[in-house]
Amino acid sequence: MPMTLSLRKLALAAGCMLFAGQLLAADEPKRPECIAPASPGGGFDLTCKLAQSALVNEKLLTKPMRVTYMPGGVGAVAYNAVVAQRPADAGTLVAWSSGSLLNLAQGKFGRFDESAVRWLAAVGTSYGAIAVKSDSPYKTLDDLVQALKKDPGSVVIGSGGTVGSQDWMQTALIAKAAGINPRELRYVALEGGGEIATALLGGHIQVGSTDISDSMPHILSGDMRLLAVFSEQRLDEPEMKDIPTAKEQGYDIVWPVVRGFYLGPKVSDADYAWWKDAFDKLLASEEFAKLRDQRELFPFAMTGPELDTYVKKQVADYKVLAKEFGLIQ
Repeated sequence: MPMTLSLRKLALAAGCMLFAGQLLAADEPKRPECIAPASPGGGFDLTCKLAQSALVNEKLLTKPMRVTYMPGGVGAVAYNAVVAQRPADAGTLVAWSSGSLLNLAQGKFGRFDESAVRWLAAVGTSYGAIAVKSDSPYKTLDDLVQALKKDPGSVVIGSGGTVGSQDWMQTALIAKAAGINPRELRYVALEGGGEIATALLGGHIQVGSTDISDSMPHILSGDMRLLAVFSEQRLDEPEMKDIPTAKEQGYDIVWPVVRGFYLGPKVSDADYAWWKDAFDKLLASEEFAKLRDQRELFPFAMTGPELDTYVKKQVADYKVLAKEFGLIQ
């Protein structure tokens, strides 16, 4: 009798486990999609494609996510579309970066603030950088600063977004350190790193305020040089170790560019938990670390409530910086 009971318990337990497994499999989002809120070729595209590859490689998704593009307002169009039109769509991830948070801090995403979405995961960080064509007369950051001091309007600078964007802020901080009014600089507003690289290589701008991960393919091809990277110290990668920091050139500016994903505000707790668990597994994987490294990103892993706290603190800090430059009241 006890043995029969034990067998029944085992059978029941096995049945429950099988049922739980079926439930878990059923929870995989149907038709998953990653929205890159810019044109192809920049950092948002890179972030989506990193997750697209990694989630399938780790068998967390059975088929790759689609990557779609929704440029406009350096993230504003996608943010508004997801919050207003697809708030409960569990299959829709949207890429974000530190630049998205800076724009949120200035109210550039319209009526929705940083509490309007469910912050899911941060998967890596890059660093801001100042790029020029390989044949540029500017060999150092100081060469560029001296040209700007002589005539701030003589150098055409391409940046992702308008005044107040992340790329604008990088050059504004350089200008401020050099005693130049950032408002006198001559900017061309572009939609992300892909467009900056195209404009720079096409001779439409002379300087690109961008980030290192967007730039590396062009550095490696010999088409582009970086005058400075905004990291604490030189980056410990074979192809990056010769790129000088702004700090070592006398400009105490550090600008990390964190990259990650959010979900719509009405995505269920169960669906959110599925994605969080998937990214927790991904971020702990050695294979993911290799894929991240191939895309010139550095470790930065955060999910769930911890990420939500980080995002809200960053937005608050960016508001202070925006006030310093007179961008908000």
